[in-house]
Amino acid sequence: MKLAIFGATGRVGGEILKHALADGHHVKALVRSEKLQAHPNLEIILGDVRNAEDIEKTIVGTTAVFSAIGTDRTTTLSEAAPLIVQSMENHDIKRVITIGTAGILDSRLSPGLLRYEGGDSKRKLTFAAEEHEAVYRLFEKTSLHWTIVCPTYLPDGDARGNYRAEKELLPKEGKEITVGDTAEFAYRQLESQEFIQSRVGLAY
Repeated sequence: MKLAIFGATGRVGGEILKHALADGHHVKALVRSEKLQAHPNLEIILGDVRNAEDIEKTIVGTTAVFSAIGTDRTTTLSEAAPLIVQSMENHDIKRVITIGTAGILDSRLSPGLLRYEGGDSKRKLTFAAEEHEAVYRLFEKTSLHWTIVCPTYLPDGDARGNYRAEKELLPKEGKEITVGDTAEFAYRQLESQEFIQSRVGLAY
């Protein structure tokens, strides 16, 4: 399979890239600078995720898309997402798996609101959640086969495998999940139909 990965130099994106290459997939990765190690199955594209032409170069010829673009106190994510959607629609590519945040899952405390709006999250800053919500609302309007993987607190660490996943909600009493398990779960969605067109909360 040929995959497009955005955010491949980040913590989760880098782990997804390792899984894909280890399984023999061909990968096209859009990066700002040459931070990735060369690999026979990896095509590195230097560019900007906010540039439509660079997105197009990365997506053309692929069969599925991963996005692990961070927010980093910028609007990069919400600027890139419409370009990714447009390019996927142009090339009739359906499957996209993105890394979101637990803040955009449904609130258990305030039905009808998201966690960051309903008081479930203790985070006072909502910028990142707002960026991820913009992507969620964008996907909702498409016919793409999207899955938004929504981890809670995300410390570095290898995959342990004993996590819980719940559609649209954060598993009860969920406090954290490692980068390794988040990447492993997201990567496995490539072969799964379980969470098509939905958000999925992850936690131990």
